[in-house]
Amino acid sequence: MIEVVLNRPESRNAIGTTMLNQFQNVFESIHHDPAARVMILRSDVPGVFCAGADLKERRKMDIPEVQKYSRTIRSTFSYLEALSIPTIAVIEGAALGGGLELALACDLRVCGSGAILGLPETSLAIIPGAGGTQRLPRLIGEARAKELIFTARKFDAKYAEKIGLVEHCVESGAAHVKAIEIAREIMKQGPLAVRMAKVAIDRGIEMETASGMVLEEACYAQTLHTKDRLEALDAFAEKRKPQFCGE
Repeated sequence: MIEVVLNRPESRNAIGTTMLNQFQNVFESIHHDPAARVMILRSDVPGVFCAGADLKERRKMDIPEVQKYSRTIRSTFSYLEALSIPTIAVIEGAALGGGLELALACDLRVCGSGAILGLPETSLAIIPGAGGTQRLPRLIGEARAKELIFTARKFDAKYAEKIGLVEHCVESGAAHVKAIEIAREIMKQGPLAVRMAKVAIDRGIEMETASGMVLEEACYAQTLHTKDRLEALDAFAEKRKPQFCGE
């Protein structure tokens, strides 16, 4: 289990160019780590997950610099989304703008009951530019996403759970514990099977059903000639828990 921890208290974890570069390096390192099984993304700053883009830094940028930053944050979050292992965002406190978009790029989201979420970009006369206009409607539906983005509305954790934006809403301060619980459940399963399931779901959702079925068949085939599949069958016959090796 790998934990990526945001800790920039002076800016409420606002994402500036330095943090963005750090994200790129960390995500690339995880991508190349064969022992990585699950990633948890959380904040060490009380009361905030991530406040979004660093607007103080943004004010000093000219248009080309803003465009470069937008391309970089968009590609970085897409890289996070494409990691082969499951990723879980732990949201305690504020997750606004780019901060919510960061969480949307993860596979699962767990939030504390005191969390406040939103995409307020239209109130700044711009639009979400780190994947929010694409990931949010895929997650909660087109009309709901439009309402939240058009109005720049902030909303609480219970509403986020109600509309399916987060998978679990727990007591404030307990989201990290819940995320670890989920991660440990995932880590009991066959590592290659989990990776192939993620590929089948993530790529298949962009296809028509018939093409998605072909993809599922190809991903399923990747799990057939593995030591882990044989170990699972042996463990079932011997009435014991399997010991997976990821091969």
